Amino acid sequence: MSDSFRSMMAPTAITSVATPFSRTVIKWVALNAPMKWPHGVRTLPEVDQEIGGTGPAEFASDRRELEALIEQFAVRTGSDFQAHPIFGRLTTTEWHRWGWLHMDHHLRQFGI
Repeated sequence: MSDSFRSMMAPTAITSVATPFSRTVIKWVALNAPMKWPHGVRTLPEVDQEIGGTGPAEFASDRRELEALIEQFAVRTGSDFQAHPIFGRLTTTEWHRWGWLHMDHHLRQFGI
C-alpha cells in the first residue's frame, strides 16, 4: 500500500499501461460502479512487494509509514499527482475516491 501511495505522489513516472479504454470506461467503472474491486488483478512490478516494491519490514513502523503517506495523499490535489498507470490523469475527487477504494480493497483482502 505504501508503495502505491508513494508512487502516485513521486516525481518519477511509474510504468503506464493506460489505454483509451482504461482511461474512460475502466476508470469510470472502478471509481463509480457499486461493486467491490475484484481480487487477483496483477499490480505493477514497481509496487509489487514480491518483485520491485518494498517488502514488509516491521509491522508497526510499516503501519506508521502508511499512515503518514495517507495524510500526505489526502491534502494533495489532482495536479500534485502523476498520471495513474491505468486511469491516466485524475481530478482531486477521483484521486481521493481511488485512495479510499484502494485501501478498502486491500483491507477487505485481510478481513479488516
